[in-house]
Amino acid sequence: MRNAVFVLGLMAAAPAMAALAVTTLIDGRKVECVALKKPSAPVTVVFENGSRATVDKWDKVIDGIAPQASVYAYNRPGYGNSDDTAAPRDGLTIVEELRRNLQHEGMKPPYILVGHSLGGLYMQLFAKRHPDEVAGIVLVDAVYPRVIKKQEDFPLLTRAGAWLFFSSTVRKEIGSIHETGEQVLAQGDIDNKPMIRLVNQPKGTTAVPVDFGVVNSDPQTISFVRAMYPQAKTIIVDSDHQMQTASPEVIVQAINDLIATQRK
Repeated sequence: MRNAVFVLGLMAAAPAMAALAVTTLIDGRKVECVALKKPSAPVTVVFENGSRATVDKWDKVIDGIAPQASVYAYNRPGYGNSDDTAAPRDGLTIVEELRRNLQHEGMKPPYILVGHSLGGLYMQLFAKRHPDEVAGIVLVDAVYPRVIKKQEDFPLLTRAGAWLFFSSTVRKEIGSIHETGEQVLAQGDIDNKPMIRLVNQPKGTTAVPVDFGVVNSDPQTISFVRAMYPQAKTIIVDSDHQMQTASPEVIVQAINDLIATQRK
């Protein structure tokens, strides 16, 4: 397991906004989203961003799957043009906000959930909380429970850097990662759900793992994560942590494979 898999998504800079994104009011709060409805589609593909990332990072992936699926991608509160919120930033809160968004936009299940980095942790929780709504899961270089330490165990310099360079929203999300992981583990089993785990393992000599002291990389944690979801298909990708921009075709193929399974 490369530490960079989990940490670079927490540190990546936020890009510009997607051309397809629009802003809508949900419960009086602005939510920036891409909502593409295809009535004949068998599924709705739902995207969840990594930390500090915005919806436009999925552009190439959306282009690849939109002809055969309904699509929903959005910016969480405090990202892009989505209004911030005073609500907690733990996974349970974020999952229910996403479900409310989907219902508001009329994006009906079954869902194929696609989550990158921290978004992958949220999608694991979504699938476990609402399994009847989920047809499959694609985890894109995802964060898993117990991989990120409790915030109070981060090195002092890392905590100071977060206060200097991250927004309050990002800090709240990062501070809730451990709690969200425990929320995932407290839910039921989803091994009956088709799942594809895309894991970035760059082969280049310039690839340097960096964890800023926030990753539990001991053998016990590594074994624990590898043993999760034993029925999942794991694909090792020589790419970049930002796989949706570096290797979008890999994600498109994974989603299409799950769509094909749903059509059978």
